[in-house]
Amino acid sequence: MNILIAPDSFKESLDAIDVCRAIESGFRQVFAEANYTLLPMADGGEGTTSVISYALKGRWMTATVHDPLMRPITAKYLLLADNTAVIEIAAACGLALLTDAERNPLITSSYGVGELILAALANGAQRFIIGLGGSATNDAGLGMLTALGIRFYDSDNNELAPGGSQLANLQRIDSSTMHANIKQILSQETTAFRVACDVTNPLYGSNGASNIFGPQKGADKQQVKILDKALAHFADIFIAQNAQGNAHKNYHNTAGAGAAGGLGFALMAFLNAELQSGFDIVAKATDLAAHIAKADLIITGEGKLDAQTTMGKVAGAIHKLAKAQQKPVIAICGAVDRPKSASALNAAQNQDFAVILPSIQKLSTIDEVLKNGYDNIETTAANLAAALRLGQQLSNKAPKL
Repeated sequence: MNILIAPDSFKESLDAIDVCRAIESGFRQVFAEANYTLLPMADGGEGTTSVISYALKGRWMTATVHDPLMRPITAKYLLLADNTAVIEIAAACGLALLTDAERNPLITSSYGVGELILAALANGAQRFIIGLGGSATNDAGLGMLTALGIRFYDSDNNELAPGGSQLANLQRIDSSTMHANIKQILSQETTAFRVACDVTNPLYGSNGASNIFGPQKGADKQQVKILDKALAHFADIFIAQNAQGNAHKNYHNTAGAGAAGGLGFALMAFLNAELQSGFDIVAKATDLAAHIAKADLIITGEGKLDAQTTMGKVAGAIHKLAKAQQKPVIAICGAVDRPKSASALNAAQNQDFAVILPSIQKLSTIDEVLKNGYDNIETTAANLAAALRLGQQLSNKAPKL
């Protein structure tokens, strides 16, 4: 039996590679003779770089950059053999870099992302894959763009300070000062930046970056309003300065513009980036479809399976590919949120996983659940394998009708 294990990471608990290993360890306790292929997956968020590294190797590089509060840290990125740099913005401006008390999207900055891009360019990068997700920022790329040499001024001709709230004071953008190396790669290649994006939110509005993601980054209701208004103002100033380019006018409404606190918008508007499904980028890099074709059983999973699973997340996307090849898919998840509405229930039923199992073994605090992720997944996989083995035995003994 050929078993393909292709899960996403379990956020704040295990990366996708360790989830693969936990599932394999559990299954091997019962199906020691099976052939296992481990294929960690991601959808453009945290863990994307590690997954691409697992599939394509490449060299890990490090750089000293600034974190969301402008403190120096060491961050890493991946440089592939074809001079493509793979960067996760979370390495420089991620929520995980801050304590709960430090979360404040009014002041946090994406400056370190720009520094990572410049470091990769200095090491020979000619193309970029940027993974959006897990950011602590809501500055629409103000910090990143400032690091790349673009200048943002208020009405008194002073440069803006870091942070999403500062965009409300923006009156003028000077792109002529953009770093020469950025100008060079933008002039040489139509799409130097591909952005792996796992959300479809616009820059601002009720479904925009601030309203949807601001609270998890530390913003209260009043701060969300401030940030949303600041992002809208930023878009207005950008449009006013690019009035002759009609294509520029719709960047703020493009699906994914609100990703990573508006970094999606900045990458499209200033770096001519192409936003793509993060899952599609990873699936192509790992040759996922070919692995599915060789498998008898596919096991996927994610931290929480819910109504959003069908909206481009790893488990739902893998199931869609496997279903096209008539291959059974099992999902092992940290938790399973059973949908209550009829429409969500129908969407979940249409996923048609062969089995969906939560991995939490007992009532515990969230810290204990996250800490015990590997053991819980391994135990769940072992129990599932035992049930499959029992099913095989009963099937063999069943009387023929």
